[in-house]
Amino acid sequence: MRNPQFSPQPLQIRAAILDWAGTAVDFGSRAPVEAFLSVFAGLDIHVSTADARGPMGRAKRDHLGAIFALPHIAAQWAHRFGHAPTTAEIDAVYGSFVPTQLAVLGQFAKPIPGMLDVVAQWRAEGIRIGSTTGYTKAMLDIVARAAVGQGYQPDAMVAGDQTPAGRPAPWMIWQNLQSLGVWPPAAVVKIGDTPADIDEGRNAGCWTVALTACGNEVGLSEAEFAKLDSSERDALIALAHDVLGRAGAHYLADSWAEIPGIVADINVRLAAGERP
Repeated sequence: MRNPQFSPQPLQIRAAILDWAGTAVDFGSRAPVEAFLSVFAGLDIHVSTADARGPMGRAKRDHLGAIFALPHIAAQWAHRFGHAPTTAEIDAVYGSFVPTQLAVLGQFAKPIPGMLDVVAQWRAEGIRIGSTTGYTKAMLDIVARAAVGQGYQPDAMVAGDQTPAGRPAPWMIWQNLQSLGVWPPAAVVKIGDTPADIDEGRNAGCWTVALTACGNEVGLSEAEFAKLDSSERDALIALAHDVLGRAGAHYLADSWAEIPGIVADINVRLAAGERP
């Protein structure tokens, strides 16, 4: 006889796994960009903001390696140092990057508008809150401490260096779900602002939602975004929709105000037997 503990029940969203920069805090995902630009400037290597943002969402050592892999960055390095960047040299640059990143993180922990209200609603409904990130554990600890002081504290937090691999691997999400006691992955929604977030969520078997206006693809601070006229905002959001839609996001949201309706729609689809 089947144990009643394992009797099938209608699925609904039981957990939300949030990215940090550009999703939960740090409108525009600026903290990593500031650090990468600073480190490369110190090496007299020109890295554009677009270069720095391209691999966003990946573990920071992988992110740095992806920047070095850009042909025009590798060419600058070869021109200055006489050879292509070696693994040891990239590791050394990463060693310089880490304290630079740690030094600025606390300045970029302001919750993104609407996020705290949605999280409070989820807690009232019994939905657990987890988080994944491209930050290391040491970096995440700084952001998390600053975020707690502003009202945000997930139930579980996992950094990329706490698992065998960071995004796009599913390990951070699955470790969250173990900590939260939530399964199956179809009862989970992953929310992020980069293609790496979407890859992570889909690889973990979760529903995925991509935030646009506040995230990496638009890449503006809250004040900068507010200064744009409607046509400028629409153009930037349309570009973000294109990138994140092609990445395979199940849903696109321009703000946190849209997230509750998206979760309600996912619950309807789950009840109808759909799976991500």
